[in-house]
Amino acid sequence: MQFKHPEILWALFLLVIPILIHLFQLRRFTKTPFTNVAMLQKVILESRKSNTLKKWLLLITRLLLLAAIIIAFAQPFSSTVSALQEKETVVYLDDSFSMQAKNNGISLLEKAVQDFIKNIDGDTEFSLFTNEKTFRNVRVKDIQNSLLSLPYSYKQLSLDEIALKANSLFSKNSGSIKNLILVSDFQERMSTGSTNVDSVLAVHFIPMRPREAQNVSIDSVFVDDGLNEQATLNVFLSGGNQDGALPISLYNNNELIAKTAAKFKSNENAKVEFTIPADEALNGRLSIIDNALGYDNKFYFNINSKEKIKVLAISESDSDFLNRLFRSDEFDFQKYALNQLDYSTLDNQNVVILNNLKAVPSSLQNILRTFKNDGGTLIVIPAINSDLDTYNTLLSSLSATQFSERIVSDEQLTKISFDHPLYRNVFEQEVTNFQYPSVKEYFKIQTSLPTALSLDGGDSFLVGDDGLYVFTVPLEVGNSNFINSPLIVPTFYNMAQSSLQTPRTYQTLGESTTVDISAEIGNDDILKVAKDGYEFIPLQQTFPNRVRLTFEQNPTEDGIYSILQNQQPLQNISFNFPRTESQLKYLDIGTLENVNTMDSIPELFQYLKAENNITAYWKWFVILALLLALIEVLIQKFVT
Repeated sequence: MQFKHPEILWALFLLVIPILIHLFQLRRFTKTPFTNVAMLQKVILESRKSNTLKKWLLLITRLLLLAAIIIAFAQPFSSTVSALQEKETVVYLDDSFSMQAKNNGISLLEKAVQDFIKNIDGDTEFSLFTNEKTFRNVRVKDIQNSLLSLPYSYKQLSLDEIALKANSLFSKNSGSIKNLILVSDFQERMSTGSTNVDSVLAVHFIPMRPREAQNVSIDSVFVDDGLNEQATLNVFLSGGNQDGALPISLYNNNELIAKTAAKFKSNENAKVEFTIPADEALNGRLSIIDNALGYDNKFYFNINSKEKIKVLAISESDSDFLNRLFRSDEFDFQKYALNQLDYSTLDNQNVVILNNLKAVPSSLQNILRTFKNDGGTLIVIPAINSDLDTYNTLLSSLSATQFSERIVSDEQLTKISFDHPLYRNVFEQEVTNFQYPSVKEYFKIQTSLPTALSLDGGDSFLVGDDGLYVFTVPLEVGNSNFINSPLIVPTFYNMAQSSLQTPRTYQTLGESTTVDISAEIGNDDILKVAKDGYEFIPLQQTFPNRVRLTFEQNPTEDGIYSILQNQQPLQNISFNFPRTESQLKYLDIGTLENVNTMDSIPELFQYLKAENNITAYWKWFVILALLLALIEVLIQKFVT
């Protein structure tokens, strides 16, 4: 037994006072002579014995009564060791889209919020965080309305990120018990494979699981341009049942333009094709009806009128491979000899190619530096008899790059940097058996630019990134057969495409996205992005003939947005939530150590209440004091 106010127990020593008074009382009995006391002697003796017993009973009763009162004021109690320690509580509440799944007609997030509000003590101070929001040192009444109106988030923290966030919310007090409560469906993607739970924390997992773990989602779309006036819209779905067909609708803005059914294969995937006009703008929305997660039942995309990339080649070569690469349907291609070039035309170009020039005049160097600094893309292909000094003057002013010496040696192009931006999405797998292009002469190069292609001896064939690409090999037919290799098409195509970041068919929220918009704006003008009253200003960089927009934190909602200049739409851009949570595959939390798993939130709080239970006994001592007072009255009345 323990006491809340043990210092009051010193008052028990005061019980010695009535004992001393009883034992050393100064009252004496006076003898009275009587003529005949033979008969009364026995009565006197019996009265003395009865009086003595009564006094002892009263003494003991009063001592016990006073002791009970003193102990009651000291407030005795009993508890476990942990109940007396200071406690801190941090709660992670998963509000990701996978918590939209339902169990008994209510979503997992709504169920978690309701149970949490009902079961936590109103006086308990805690910290709570979700995937995007944080509430520090609050009580449930302070955030109840915020929890009940909590929106779903496309973000989901991993277990390691949750642990780091929780540690920042706990105090540095090493003597307190730190309870970390995780309420989530614990998808497999939350585990990083090497999750370590801090043994200092008392970690409690409450898995929320739906009744049925099946969800159909629209994963992606792809537009296949046709040869005629028709194009094919390929739609990919996942998570379906092989036994049935799922209706899927295609809208242009709010107009239904097509509808069909998706039939799933044994791998739960399906592909649906729609025929759409090839050269018409389309603000598309795909829609299905699924009873599981709702966020992935819609998919937004748009097809804008294609903007041609302006490519200018300054060439002294007789080869026409550039003309064949940059066709008129996607590119506005021009080719000039150096002595026929009008330098003013460079201002409106997206890509400039220096091909087989013996030297780069200083006047052209100045214009090219301005062109590159304004966001243009420069591709350099030297000649066999190049004046390296003029090339090095230009390249050193753009990056730490210089040609060093000319090498005459038969080599082969044998290495592709598959992680280079030019080839990141070109190959389905790393290719090792392709037909190697050959080289007779090349230049060694010293550069800080990343290498995209390499020769078998280790020297670079192509280096570059971020608007500057340099070949070390002259591409004339007599020196190399690279222009006849299949590799030339993705190489030059992706270099040109990187010069103008046109919007893709759709973008994914949460990923950094860069888009170039052809527009001429003043120094104080800005472009805005808007949808249905939701408007924001993205990061933007202005170039002479275009504006580069960067999307990172915004937008936060999916849909089709308009890019506005002075409230006039320039073009549209579509955003969709990532589909990473669409597959309802859950983590086996039994494999984690130092974790206490509970079936429900009420069960957890009952467990914590039992761990923190303190039994108070002062009421019983008050009742005992009242009983002793009653006993004293009975002794006074009935004991003679």
